[in-house]
Amino acid sequence: MDFNIDSWLNLVIRWFHVMAGIMWIGTSFFFIWLDNVLQPEPEGGKGHVGKAWLFHGGGFYQVEKSLVAPASILNSLHWFKWEAYVTWLSGFALLIVVYWWRADLYMIDPTVANLSVAQSIGIGLGALVVGWLVYDGLWRALGERAPKLALGISLALYVAVAYALTHLLSGRAAFMMSGAMLGTIMAANVAMVIMPNQRKMYAAATAGGEADPRLSYQAKRRSTHNNYLTLPVIFMMISNHFSMTWGHAMNWLVLVAMFVVGIGVDHFLNSRDKGNKGVGYAALAAACAVLFAAIVFTAARAPSAPTADAATTNAPVAFASVQGIFATRCVECHSVHPTSKLFPIAPNGMKFDTPAEIKLAAAKIKLMAIDTNAMPLGNLTQMTADERATLAAWLAQGAPIPSAMTAR
Repeated sequence: MDFNIDSWLNLVIRWFHVMAGIMWIGTSFFFIWLDNVLQPEPEGGKGHVGKAWLFHGGGFYQVEKSLVAPASILNSLHWFKWEAYVTWLSGFALLIVVYWWRADLYMIDPTVANLSVAQSIGIGLGALVVGWLVYDGLWRALGERAPKLALGISLALYVAVAYALTHLLSGRAAFMMSGAMLGTIMAANVAMVIMPNQRKMYAAATAGGEADPRLSYQAKRRSTHNNYLTLPVIFMMISNHFSMTWGHAMNWLVLVAMFVVGIGVDHFLNSRDKGNKGVGYAALAAACAVLFAAIVFTAARAPSAPTADAATTNAPVAFASVQGIFATRCVECHSVHPTSKLFPIAPNGMKFDTPAEIKLAAAKIKLMAIDTNAMPLGNLTQMTADERATLAAWLAQGAPIPSAMTAR
């Protein structure tokens, strides 16, 4: 088997990215939960916010939150930052290796927009940079005096970005770049707001003074934003495995819907932990309703999908025609011995060398080549609309293969 540097880089970087992400997400959810369950105590003293008892690993923990701290404990403080930095750095490296390295395949869809490789990468990079600058500027300007207005504008801007990305890039890339943009905002929140504010609070405590309470408020607000963005970003990072989302003709609407679902679930968790169970369950019900609507929406045939409504009344599609399409358009990658330079082994173990293998994958073929046009990847082998219509008709007839070929 030929050594494939692309695959190994993908594996190693993805491994680090997932590990770092688990640590970052874990600390985010833990500290937001902790803030929600802290109980203030009358004897807490100056700067006291609250205290909580925890039981884990066979022992009891007592945790107290305070906005001030004696200088004697500052050297033993535990800071939380590298989880965020490593997650973003590994994610950015993965973006380069998987998407930008082969932008012609993963970033560009000629049926969406006729872009060059440089243009597609520029759009992706621009989304990361401009997304952070606009978000940060908006919340610095309106965050303290009009947070609800800032939130409304933020949501409207995200809808606009989702629409723009899905009308410029391939569906797969649009979802991924949306997640990368939100992940960049989260990491930049840590690097540009949370950590600088905490360093100022640390310096004030070391000097024996008091920190500006606005520093704590700003850091907490950005940390809360990160918490609410976590579930939408996780969906976007795994969406490339589910073409019925990014491959849908109205994929921007699916993207926005899943963004809302993630925020709704997060609001349920936070509201429940605060004791606002009514609000929490209302948020969960709304999230479930949006999720159900998205499932129904994606189950409907896309307007651009090849139609085969009359297939059962027409003459049966000759399997030789179907097999010829696979031989010309698919087995370059999906074979025991792929000839493609991109894939030394068949992606996802999917092979179309024999009629039995083709029939076995009928449902997957319908999803990937008919319902969403996700395959061939980047339509590198230039499967035509007529060929897709032939496959659609064959699938509608039950994906028959000659009995003599069943055991081959």
